[in-house]
Amino acid sequence: MTDRANRYRFFRFLLSGGLAATINIGSRYELSGLIGFRAAVLAAFCFGVSSAWILSRLWVFGPSQRHWATEFGRFLTVNLVALPQTWIISVLLAEWALPAMGVTQGAELAGHVIGVIFPVFTSYLAHKHFSFAGANPLSQDLE
Repeated sequence: MTDRANRYRFFRFLLSGGLAATINIGSRYELSGLIGFRAAVLAAFCFGVSSAWILSRLWVFGPSQRHWATEFGRFLTVNLVALPQTWIISVLLAEWALPAMGVTQGAELAGHVIGVIFPVFTSYLAHKHFSFAGANPLSQDLE
C-alpha cells in the first residue's frame, strides 16, 4: 500500500471514528439523565464500538479474512484496552480538572470528548495490524 493510500485510509478512519464518537457522545448525553455520568460513559461505549466496527469494516479497512464474529471480538478487544483510558480521562476532566479550572458548564461534554479522542492513534494501529489484519484493501485504497 502506498503512502498516499495509507494517509487516505487514516483520514477515513478519522471520519468514521468521528461519526462513531458522535454516536458514543450522543448516547452518553441521553443516558446521563437516566443512569448518571460515570455509568453512561460505559454504556455509551457499546453504541460507539458497534458503530465504529461497522464503519471501519465497510469504509476503512474492509472485512478481514476471519469470521465476522472473530473480527468483531478482536475489534472489541482493542477498544476494551482503550476504554479505561477513555473513562479515566473523561471522569478526571469532567469531575476534577475542569471544575478546578472554573469550567463547570459543559465539563461533562468536554471531558468525554477529550477522553474519546485520546486513544485515536494507538487504536488505528491496533485495528490495522490486529483487528483487520489480512483485510483486502478497499478499492478506494488503490486509486
